[in-house]
Amino acid sequence: MDIIDESPPPEGYLTIQLPASSRDTNIFGDVNGGWLSAQMVLAAETRAAQIAKGRIATVSIGTMEFVSPVLVGTLLSFYTEVVETGNSSIRIKVDVWGQCSDGREFRKISETETVQVAIDLNGHIRALPENC
Repeated sequence: MDIIDESPPPEGYLTIQLPASSRDTNIFGDVNGGWLSAQMVLAAETRAAQIAKGRIATVSIGTMEFVSPVLVGTLLSFYTEVVETGNSSIRIKVDVWGQCSDGREFRKISETETVQVAIDLNGHIRALPENC
C-alpha cells in the first residue's frame, strides 16, 4: 500500500470521528497502534451492524500499515466502504485519516479490510437481510 500525503480525498462513509488522547499512547508518547487497530475494527463493526440490522462478529482483519506516528490531539476520521456482501458476510474497507490539531494537515494514516458475519442471539451465523 502506498500512502502519501498527496493521497486522494477519503472515500466511503464517515463512521467514527474522535481525537487521539494521551490515555491512548505508548511509552514514547505516540498513539498506540493497537488502540488505532481496535478503533478501525470498531468502525467496521459499526457499519456492518447497520447493514446486518443486528448482531455481527468479526472473523477476519487484513494487514494494516501505519504510515507515521499519530500524535495526541490528532482528529481521526474512520471511513468505511462495503467491498462485498455474501449470504451472511460483509467485507468492509476501513480508511483512517488524521487532521493535525492545528488543522493544517489532513492525511491518510492507515487502511485495512475486515470481514464480519451476521449472527443471531445465540451466536449462530444467520443470513443478511435482503436488499442490503
